[in-house]
Amino acid sequence: MSELPALPVTFRPGRTRAVLLSAGVAIFVVLTVISLLIPGLSAGERTSFIFTGALLFGVLALLSRPKVVADDSGVTVVNIATSRRLDWAEIVQVNLRPGDPWVFLNLSDGTSLPAMGIQPGIAKQRAIDDARALRALAEARTPQG
Repeated sequence: MSELPALPVTFRPGRTRAVLLSAGVAIFVVLTVISLLIPGLSAGERTSFIFTGALLFGVLALLSRPKVVADDSGVTVVNIATSRRLDWAEIVQVNLRPGDPWVFLNLSDGTSLPAMGIQPGIAKQRAIDDARALRALAEARTPQG
């Protein structure tokens, strides 16, 4: 990559996020409409339909949460249920191998951190480009020793 992206930059699976949030809204709306159209349902039964739709929307919204935010001081990796802040020096390597579901960051403490914000699911080339950009940023900002 000849040019580094301007910081701050956010990497996230945009198409996947759009599909998940659209499906969540559609499910919520359909279950709400069904609960209102079925005659003879009690208020509790209607509420349970709506609650189920809201719960499914919440799960899909949680699945759409992953992102990787790079700024001057480091990287914030937001996965489904966790978030972790890393200094640039902590990132040893950025990996996206064929068949990987998302990017993995090899860290200076010997562990590996999944970065689900860059995933080749729907937009494979975009994920490859994002992984290259993050790798280039990490290499440019990590002190060579």
